[in-house]
Amino acid sequence: MKKLSFVLIGSLLAFSAFAGEPEAAEKSAFWLWALLGRLHPMIVHFPIGLLFMAALLELLVWRNKPQLKPAVVIVVIVASVTSVISVALGLLLANTGSYGSEALPLHQWTGISTLLLALVSSWYYYAGRRNLAKIFLFTSCLSVIVTGHFGSELTHGEEYLTELLPTNGTEENPAIDGSGFSLASMKGPLDEAQIQDLNLEVRTIFAHNCYSCHGAGKVKGELRLDRKEFMFEGGEHGKVITPGDPNNSEMIRRIKLPRSDKESMPTKGKGLTKNEIAIIEFWIQQGAPWPTGNLKSLYRVAALEPRLPELPAVTGMLTNPVDRFVNQYFSEKKITWPKTVDDRTYIRRVYLDAIGLIPAPDSIDAFIADKTPGKREKLVRKLLAREHDYAQHWSSFWNDLLRNDYSGTGYITGGRYNISSWLYNSLLENKSYDLFVKELISPELPSQGFIRGIQWRGTINSSQSTEMQAAQNVSQALLGLNLKCASCHDSFISDWKLEDSYSFANLFSDSLLQINKCDKPTGKMAGKRIIYPELGTIDSGLNRKERLAQLAEKLVQPKNGRLYRTLVNRLWAQLFGRGMVEPVDAMDNAPWSQDLLDWLAYDFTRNGSNIKELLYQVMTSQTYQLPSVAVKEPEMLLAKDYLFKGMIRKRLSAEQFSDAVSAALIPLYGDSMIVDKVLPPSIKQNIPFTRASLIRNDPFLVALGRPNRETVTSSRSSQANLIQALELTNGITFNSGLRRAAEKWKQAHPDPALLVSELYRNMLGRKPSNEEQSIALKALGPKPSVEDVQDLLWAMTVHPEFQLIY
Repeated sequence: MKKLSFVLIGSLLAFSAFAGEPEAAEKSAFWLWALLGRLHPMIVHFPIGLLFMAALLELLVWRNKPQLKPAVVIVVIVASVTSVISVALGLLLANTGSYGSEALPLHQWTGISTLLLALVSSWYYYAGRRNLAKIFLFTSCLSVIVTGHFGSELTHGEEYLTELLPTNGTEENPAIDGSGFSLASMKGPLDEAQIQDLNLEVRTIFAHNCYSCHGAGKVKGELRLDRKEFMFEGGEHGKVITPGDPNNSEMIRRIKLPRSDKESMPTKGKGLTKNEIAIIEFWIQQGAPWPTGNLKSLYRVAALEPRLPELPAVTGMLTNPVDRFVNQYFSEKKITWPKTVDDRTYIRRVYLDAIGLIPAPDSIDAFIADKTPGKREKLVRKLLAREHDYAQHWSSFWNDLLRNDYSGTGYITGGRYNISSWLYNSLLENKSYDLFVKELISPELPSQGFIRGIQWRGTINSSQSTEMQAAQNVSQALLGLNLKCASCHDSFISDWKLEDSYSFANLFSDSLLQINKCDKPTGKMAGKRIIYPELGTIDSGLNRKERLAQLAEKLVQPKNGRLYRTLVNRLWAQLFGRGMVEPVDAMDNAPWSQDLLDWLAYDFTRNGSNIKELLYQVMTSQTYQLPSVAVKEPEMLLAKDYLFKGMIRKRLSAEQFSDAVSAALIPLYGDSMIVDKVLPPSIKQNIPFTRASLIRNDPFLVALGRPNRETVTSSRSSQANLIQALELTNGITFNSGLRRAAEKWKQAHPDPALLVSELYRNMLGRKPSNEEQSIALKALGPKPSVEDVQDLLWAMTVHPEFQLIY
């Protein structure tokens, strides 16, 4: 046992000079050195280090010196104590961090096992049972190794060990990338399809690793690798590719050099993997073939045309088309349908999503008591019919997206036009989306602010001219396409070129724009064409007003599936906390359900582009009624392996939170705050109180996430932050409102028990539990002061049940 312990622990710690001479470490643990480089979280962890040290000293140094026994005991006890701390902190981190690996529970339980083994070791040392102590100490060390492995797997990924193994990849089939491309499948002469696939793989490697120095934006060493003619021409040092002979190709020599070599390529970042090098070698060996005709895009390009997938069969009670597609998705992903939310959760969720208000306590009670079939569908119809509440709520979404605000840059100087009254009336009458878009693109005076953009004061970048802003805003807001990079230079993240952006911007211009690359004039002029030529051509001989009218007609054609998919995806993201495509401005990304997205967009157009009907269909689905899903980190929503399981639990928006406080406690804003000059004249007659969507931005709303709207804002963060916490704690608007509310509530409810009960009903739509009632009454005391009541009100406003949409 002692020899085995020496070999195991001594080898593991050789590189740290715990055992023997450096030469011995190099000979006995050279391979382990590379592996343990990935295990550094295990080695440096304090309890782990102490356990190793205790074991090693016990087995190698103190084994024949019983007089040093107390030192062993001390070390092991310290290790045990810190193991307790380690486990406690680990459990805390597990509930606050973001871990996507299945190794988390294994890491937790092996860590707890290490803790228990360490405690037993400590006890046996203390009791003088030395042999048992050594056995448990040795077992603790093994447990530490296993725990460290799973911990490192969480930190570095599941392949952190196997990627270092000599057997990672094979000589027979070394080039298999994430998409399944395999050199082994290519035998004999390549056909056109194989040439396309191989060429795409090579260009993708170049794009990810080489274009930053050898692309259109930067040409280092006079070498470009983004075009065939440039690549084969070579650079200032001659040709880099010898077709048919990879061994004599300078490119292969450079990418195979050690990373420490000054000639190694790429010069920055990680070197190419063995798979990537093998792909390039194979390509050169095949003669560096280049496809004839159009090249496949390096990037995913979503279909433009509409598509009507076949509806999956009805299963049980799942008759809504949304549910039928989701049921198919759940079946494929082996996800079980959870039970739908209860009435109390549903009514609060649908109120906030449809009209942005919390339901009154009596409305909640009546809805729960109602036992008639179809009551949820009736509720959605009733809420969507509350025209002014609907318009006041959804105006925040559209103001963000259309960069419309009530004050800010441009309004004082006349370089910006407000569309607030037009937008409010459009939402009030539920204007069809095709007409809505037409009036934005080919505007009359009330709706012209969107494409006019902002006339900035002073000298601006050429990519921020009002014409270019129009091209960028229309593309982003309406088509889910970001042209901002391609407004300065050819895009590095898509196939869009600088000329594409300028050609589209020219449709909004009174004269032709000169192309500026990185704000430097090129002397070239672009034409006038729509961003997607498949939608048709624009008559360049028309004047600006006529061109915009033609453009509007082209964009809203039913065959422009992208326009309608983009809106469907945005509305889905508003209701569910994540779009089917994410980010919502990157509509070329793959959705988690292409069929559902396509069907909803197609159905939306054939039903007259009726936004309320689309909302009704989604909000009455069983899918919308699933329990909410918590996400620990927002990055998880962007994961490629994201699985849809229901609505993402959302934090109330700035306007929803403000309105919820106003409805439950006391209005935070007075009537004088309403921007009535830019809204319909009758606005004050149609509000329950001054809603936050109708006032100018202020520090309170900014802290809660309302943007300044000088750029298109397609989504807001739902994560709490420090600024929000500070504003809720010390902000004047919020806390002065709570002070007024405390005075009002104390006077109206002098009995503390009644005050607590009514407060819970107003804010959470339910009565407090016995424990909640007891805690609140203890905090208030028998004769609460205004400050006591204010403290309780503040605690209720930050209650998760109040701040979140479940």
